[in-house]
Amino acid sequence: MANIVRALGLMSGTSADGVDAAIIETDGETVHAFGPCHTVPYATGLRTAVLAAMTAGVAPPGLADAVTRANAEAAQALLALAGPVDVVGMHGQTILHEPERRRTVQIGDGAALARMLGVPVVDQFRLADVGAGGQGAPLVPVFHQALARLLGPVAVLNIGGVANVTFTGDPLLAFDTGPGNALMDDWIGRHTGAAFDAGGKLAARGRADPARLQALLAHPYFDRTPPKSLDRHAFSLDPLIGLSAADGAATLLAFTVASIALAARHAPLRHATPRRWLVTGGGRHNATLMAALAQALVRVDPVEAVGWDGDALEAQAFAFLAVRSLRGLPLSFPGTTGVPAPMRGGTHHGVMPPLVVSPVM
Repeated sequence: MANIVRALGLMSGTSADGVDAAIIETDGETVHAFGPCHTVPYATGLRTAVLAAMTAGVAPPGLADAVTRANAEAAQALLALAGPVDVVGMHGQTILHEPERRRTVQIGDGAALARMLGVPVVDQFRLADVGAGGQGAPLVPVFHQALARLLGPVAVLNIGGVANVTFTGDPLLAFDTGPGNALMDDWIGRHTGAAFDAGGKLAARGRADPARLQALLAHPYFDRTPPKSLDRHAFSLDPLIGLSAADGAATLLAFTVASIALAARHAPLRHATPRRWLVTGGGRHNATLMAALAQALVRVDPVEAVGWDGDALEAQAFAFLAVRSLRGLPLSFPGTTGVPAPMRGGTHHGVMPPLVVSPVM
């Protein structure tokens, strides 16, 4: 029997709004307990620099150090509240994701973080998968599978900067559905100066433009067979030029919903049309978006309806993945990233806790 490990996960998503930190107790196969969670927003200057690096695809000198310090701040705040942990899993901040060129870049220095915290760190979760020909994303599905084992087949929909879905069961299937919040956030920032459309109120005042929506949906990504993944900047705001702020927001919200509805075509036969969609990520706080999803899909609930914490879920996942990495368990699978065989991953920094190592799968 494998040891149960107290692990802290750190996640910085494509929305680039800060670092989420969460603690769980796990053996890398089952979650035995949930601990506290905490979020530290990026300072305005850091967020601006991260978004610029995403656009350029390269980090300027000092940005990786700043991201590492932001992760350390989030971890230290949680450790002060909850006490010590055995290992930390740091996702880092993605600034480039080009799996078709076997490139993915997450900045943040795991070795430096281990020294700052005095705790072993696992990072670089995506590199092995991309190097083996996988998409490198999404990586959270194996955690969704562990959480949903008593629920039966469900669709777990994560709406972050990019949206992705996990169809739980055997075999596991997951992929990026299309845009999540990133395009809407960029539009709102450009037209109002706000970071996002709180509650979807601006979108609710507008009307989606059908012709422009169809132009967005004509992107070749939607005809590709999953598993598949996206970069934050895969889609352009250019088709919306000339629309009012409200109509543009409404059109982008409709684009997110339509792309998620299209994803249901790929649901495995055991799901037929998925009977239940559990929504996590920042998008579940957008009441207009959730109402539109409820009309487009069958049953839509925030993950809190089944006792999960949607604000902590991705950070929890990287705590879980850190323990799987230590045990030599695979992080990704043919049905989640398109990698040819189940793939281990992660780079280890510091003296790792002793675990029962699983055989290669």
